[in-house]
Amino acid sequence: MAEDACKATKFWSNVNKSRDNQCSDNQCSNGFRGAANVRTRDFPMKLFCLAFPMLFVVHVLSGHRAAQQPPPASAVTLETVLKSMDAAAAKFNTTQANFEWDRYERVINEVDDVQLGTIYYRRTGKDVEMKADIKTAGTSRDKVKPEPQFVLFTQGKVQRYLPKADQVTVYDVGKNRSEVEAYLVLGFGGSGQDLVKAFDVTYQGPEAIDGISAGKLQLIPKSERVRNTFAKILLWIDLDRGISVQQQFFEPDGNYKLAKYSSIHVNEKIPDEVFHLKTTGKTQTISPRG
Repeated sequence: MAEDACKATKFWSNVNKSRDNQCSDNQCSNGFRGAANVRTRDFPMKLFCLAFPMLFVVHVLSGHRAAQQPPPASAVTLETVLKSMDAAAAKFNTTQANFEWDRYERVINEVDDVQLGTIYYRRTGKDVEMKADIKTAGTSRDKVKPEPQFVLFTQGKVQRYLPKADQVTVYDVGKNRSEVEAYLVLGFGGSGQDLVKAFDVTYQGPEAIDGISAGKLQLIPKSERVRNTFAKILLWIDLDRGISVQQQFFEPDGNYKLAKYSSIHVNEKIPDEVFHLKTTGKTQTISPRG
C-alpha cells in the first residue's frame, strides 16, 4: 500500500488515543494538545476501521433483516462469506451503526480505553464518505463520560474536530485516496473480491456475535508496509446480511483494537448535514505535514 494511505490510516488510530493528548495547562478543560504532540503510529479499526476500517449492507434494499435464513454453519466456506459480501456491496449506498471501540494494551494486559458513538457511511458515485461521532469515552465500559469528538472523511481528506479545544486537524490522504477508501469500507460496503486483492484471507469458522450467526475471517495484509501497522485483522461477517458486525486489529507489539457494531441500518436516508463538521466561528484549523 502506498505511503500516503498508510499515513492517513496511522492518523485515524489517534482518534482512539485522544485523551493521551489532553491539555496539561489551563487552556481548556479536558482539552487537547496541538498536532505536534499527536502520535501517529497505527491505523484504527475505525476506520476503519480503523479500520479502518473501516468500514464496514444490512439488507440489500430496505435496511431490514432479510427474510431468508443464513446457511447452516456446516455449509459455510470462505467462498460463501465472500459472495455474501459481494452481494451486499453491489447495492450498498449508506450505513449507520452504533459502535464500541476498545483498545487493549498488552503491557498492562487489559483494555484501557473505550469509546462509544455512532458511525455513518455514504457512497456517492465512486466516492465514499465516513463520519464518526464519538460521544463518550473512558478507561472501561462502566467509566465512560462525555468526551465528544468528530472524525470526517470526505473529498480525500480526514478531518478531526475536538469541540473542547475548538480545533480541526486536517490530513490530506494524497493520491492514494482509493486505497484509503478501501480500508474505510472494510466489512461495510467493501466487496469480497476487493478483500482478497489486499489480503491473504482464510475462513476461521462460524461464531455467534450477540446472537448473530457470523463467519470469522482472518486477514493478513499483503503489503509489508501495512503489516508493520497491523499484523493481522479479524472480521466477523454476518452470514445473513454480508456485513461486518465485529472487527479486531492486531498490532505487531501485541496490542489490539476491537470494534463492535450494533443497531445497523443500511440504505436508509442520511441527512447531508451529518457529513459536515459543526464548528464555531472561532474554530482553529491546522494541517500538519508528514
